[in-house]
Amino acid sequence: MPGIIVLVLSTWALSGLDASGKVVMGAGVPLLVLCWFRYVIHLLLVLGLVVPAKGWGVLRSRRPRAQIARGACMLLATMSFFTTLHYLPQAQATAINFLAPLLMLSVAPWVLKERARASRWVAAAVGFLGVVIVIRPAAGLGATGVLFGLLTACLFAIQYIVTRRVAVDDALTTLIWSGGVGSVCMTLALPMIWPDVVGVARSLSAGHWLVLLGTGFWGALGHLLQIQAYRFAPASLLAPFLYLQIVSAAGLGWLIWGQFPDPLSWLGIAIICISGITIGVVEWRGRNI
Repeated sequence: MPGIIVLVLSTWALSGLDASGKVVMGAGVPLLVLCWFRYVIHLLLVLGLVVPAKGWGVLRSRRPRAQIARGACMLLATMSFFTTLHYLPQAQATAINFLAPLLMLSVAPWVLKERARASRWVAAAVGFLGVVIVIRPAAGLGATGVLFGLLTACLFAIQYIVTRRVAVDDALTTLIWSGGVGSVCMTLALPMIWPDVVGVARSLSAGHWLVLLGTGFWGALGHLLQIQAYRFAPASLLAPFLYLQIVSAAGLGWLIWGQFPDPLSWLGIAIICISGITIGVVEWRGRNI
């Protein structure tokens, strides 16, 4: 029960990150400036919490190249998802994201050399059917947002695949490297976006500054809570509760923007969730038989 509670809290924190990004982009904050704040604050907070408890040795990775590749995928996925949120309601954008684990499982036989299973391909096909219902033309979603949403799902699937390669490292090590790679990349780009940074500093209100700084806070908090949840309970038990992030996304989207999915969109969301939960149960039973 503690693991489930902490995981549910993490879904609200990560939805808070998404909502914060959507709010400040609506206030005129450029994407690259948003990503710089999101990653640098994330890194500083995680270092401040983890290093005093674990020591500087926690930064040492057994597979640094894989960590860099994962961090780069995460940064690209973050940029793509924030772009998606600029065009789509938060609930629908989040729902499309949950196609990522299904994509990862469907290509695992080739990229991870795992045994091919028809159940994975069926689950991916059913999940994609749910996505088609969510993004159907009658839903009124912009084509640009839909394309970036599908791109984000693909990028997250690649990130999940690379995460398998860094599983030999401590989860906190991976969390620090994720923030570190994004921070370094965005800081190197800082000279190119400096005029935008100056413009943001002059134009943002105090409230929007708080929301912008909150992107790093919510991101760090969400990932730290997820790590803690997996220490309280096994991943097989927690997997279905990850889909509650769609509930938190829909709730924040309704509270902040008055956006709420229509019944047919909820049907598509339900199909995505059911396919993901079902294949999770099948995979768990297959490992324990």
